[in-house]
Amino acid sequence: MATKRDGYNLDSFYINGVWKKASSSADKMSIINPASINDIGSVALGSVAEVDDAVLAARVAFQEFQGSTKNERLGYLENILAVYKSRYEEFVEAICLEMGSPVTLSREAQAYTAIEHLESTIAALEKFELREEYEGYCLKYEPVGVCGLITPWNWPISQLVAKIAPAIAAGCTMVVKPSEFSPLSAQLFAEVVDEANLPAGSFNLVYGDGKEVGPAISHHPQIDMLSFTGSTRAGKAVAQAAAIGVKRVCLELGGKSPIILTEGIDLESVVPECVWLCMENTGQSCNAGTRLLVPESLHDEVVEIAKNVAESYVIGDPFDEATQLGPLANRAQFEKVRSILEDAETEGIKPVTGGSGPVSGCDSGYFVQPTIFSGLTKNSPIAKEEIFGPLLAVMPYTELDEAVEIANQTQYGLSAYIYTKDESIAENLSQRLRCGMVHINGAPLVAEAPFGGYKQSGNGREWGFFGLQEFIEVKAIMS
Repeated sequence: MATKRDGYNLDSFYINGVWKKASSSADKMSIINPASINDIGSVALGSVAEVDDAVLAARVAFQEFQGSTKNERLGYLENILAVYKSRYEEFVEAICLEMGSPVTLSREAQAYTAIEHLESTIAALEKFELREEYEGYCLKYEPVGVCGLITPWNWPISQLVAKIAPAIAAGCTMVVKPSEFSPLSAQLFAEVVDEANLPAGSFNLVYGDGKEVGPAISHHPQIDMLSFTGSTRAGKAVAQAAAIGVKRVCLELGGKSPIILTEGIDLESVVPECVWLCMENTGQSCNAGTRLLVPESLHDEVVEIAKNVAESYVIGDPFDEATQLGPLANRAQFEKVRSILEDAETEGIKPVTGGSGPVSGCDSGYFVQPTIFSGLTKNSPIAKEEIFGPLLAVMPYTELDEAVEIANQTQYGLSAYIYTKDESIAENLSQRLRCGMVHINGAPLVAEAPFGGYKQSGNGREWGFFGLQEFIEVKAIMS
């Protein structure tokens, strides 16, 4: 797929090592540039029949691929990494187009995390022994089988590679369904896999929606494992469908991550960082810090700084290097966020800045103002529910026990962020927060560290060694 700005026609699925043309009767969905709302092409939506073909190809390929050596799998991953790097700027452009991610974010984070996933998986596999000997028995680590991988639109290539890389490393074969809202980067990656000479049938790609192709993968009796990233609502449906066949399920779902500030920190340097934890990717990240919990005595000062930061962001054309915030990725998400803002205003909940009004200078596109709320109760929907937009709730607390209570009160438990000068406070809070990941004083994500959450943020872990383990079965052989 040559890089270009319009005229994309994704009319084929990648099945058994070749591009298979969609049926002439297949439904097609427009690919919309969310920054302009222009139609830039179309993607064919698959059916149960294409899923069946892809699963059959994966099942046949698994018979041989499961016996591949560690060195062979390392070679496949290294080939994929090399080809991906050679086409890097194509991925950057695709992500800008399909979901409106600003070009700087696309280049430095969106597309780059795929490199980190490949490199961390390679490092994990190099250290991983497929057989271990013990007295009276040995353990063999074998691939779980044919995997159904369903990925989201908000980090389209990152989440795709976070699943594909460990599946290959484990010796699994797969059927991949990317989000129909962000198919361009998935198309490119299928081309990368093809160029890297992965065995035919080990990787299969079927476009489709959550009404037909998603359930067809989730229900399919010949799929052994499902790895899904998306909303908690959709994840529950996937888990229910998988339960019929007692499939292994790995779910990475929603979040409502708290940021806890404590006394004594430098607000002028920390608060801008906290606001960005919410606003990056226009708030469309499951681990976004969307609740800023601050000591009551600092509340007003924090709100003022946060307001100024939000109002300083450059919003607009994703291809402009100066742009910090792009549009929301699709119409459905835009309408959801606008509706939440309008409902809040109707109920008399006025934002400190932002709101449902138009974004200055953005006459078209799914743009939403970065919005700061204060004075919310802990039971306010904006303070409890995942919104997936640039909405930050600043909430006061009187003591740390109250901060922990507020932080833990949601159904989610993905990430938490702590800013403090006191190491003992950092340790205490880290232990008490019910979540899968804790960041202290701005520490970033690490590709080797496990990514995943507690409660309804999902189960299982991705990235590095822990991501590899999700695709492994353990066999005990007594002798």
